[in-house]
Amino acid sequence: MRSVPRHFFVPEALQGRAYGDHALPISANQTISQPYIVARMTELLELDGQSRVLEIGAGSGYQTAVLSKIAAQVYAIERIADLAREAQARIRRVEIYNARSSALTAH
Repeated sequence: MRSVPRHFFVPEALQGRAYGDHALPISANQTISQPYIVARMTELLELDGQSRVLEIGAGSGYQTAVLSKIAAQVYAIERIADLAREAQARIRRVEIYNARSSALTAH
């Protein structure tokens, strides 16, 4: 988790609080989970370098980025298109290329 800069995944006005162990608001009335919860969820998955992960609800992209440090591939889908686009941009900004965030589209 230390290799993922959490402050890139929160609004600029809250970057000073990014490393506290608490959830923070992001856009679309959503939140980025507190680091303890992200760590615990990641631990419980028991991933290895061959794992492929489907994440439902990409949010800011932080959990996706953390998962990408352990798993071979991470696919995140998000129902809020703006969040999906923002998450994908953040993931690329921190130079993660084995993860992707996409908007869930109805057909």
